[in-house]
Amino acid sequence: MSRNGSRKSAKAAGETSKPAPSDPVVGTAGLNFSTPTELVDLPSKGEFYPEGHPAHGLKTIEIKYMTAKEEDILTSQTLLKKGVALERLLESVMVDNSINPRSLLVGDRNALLVAARITGFGSDYDTQINCPHCSAATEYSFDLTETGTKESTIPNGVTMTANGTFVVDLPVTGVSVETKLLTGTDESKITAQQQSKKKHKLQETPLTDQLKAIIVSVNDHTDRSIVNKFVDNMPSRDTRHLRKIYDDITPNIDMTFDFECPSCSTSTDVEVPFTVSFLWPK
Repeated sequence: MSRNGSRKSAKAAGETSKPAPSDPVVGTAGLNFSTPTELVDLPSKGEFYPEGHPAHGLKTIEIKYMTAKEEDILTSQTLLKKGVALERLLESVMVDNSINPRSLLVGDRNALLVAARITGFGSDYDTQINCPHCSAATEYSFDLTETGTKESTIPNGVTMTANGTFVVDLPVTGVSVETKLLTGTDESKITAQQQSKKKHKLQETPLTDQLKAIIVSVNDHTDRSIVNKFVDNMPSRDTRHLRKIYDDITPNIDMTFDFECPSCSTSTDVEVPFTVSFLWPK
């Protein structure tokens, strides 16, 4: 849904006579341009933010079209090294400055990034797909305007709290865990933890890192040492159960497309991979 502003033509202020034919064009002082904007539908529909959060109850967020200013952000080596380029991009394009993009749910952030990418570089996204059946690599062009929405589904037995968290009873231990949906801040912390472990050549633990991030309490105990110890000792059936429920309750964009492999002719649904070319196209 677009709310494009019209560009305003400026008149030469105080002009009393026409310039000589040999003079350059004058009268451009005071020219004003308005950047087009667009309303982006949020997968969460604002339903999973606590009261008081600026995105609580919001179904859409207005963004400005990307300009050269945002391209500068995406190519800034300083911002890239610090890992904050995407945050600065979202801050720059979001019209409502009261919303911190780091506080937004991951699915809503993904929707904003896809919309911003379309305004800046178009809807065609060229990337490489590896066939799930024969592993053949194929160059493929996706139309990002066909991106759908994966709505939240709350399974039976799962209770949503007033704070937008969810209470789940695990099948093996019988423990009641309270889980939350990840935000941009949570995602950044997980990434930083993984990079630190890789840098120091420590064992990488992406699964337990995510579980520790999404679990708020265990049998109403919110102490992080208790939560972390429980995660480290969770039976696999409990972790799989919780991960499945988390996937069900998480609203997000749907980046799956029907793909027919030119090598083996097999048709299957594949998820569009986010590669460097998504926001840094050649």
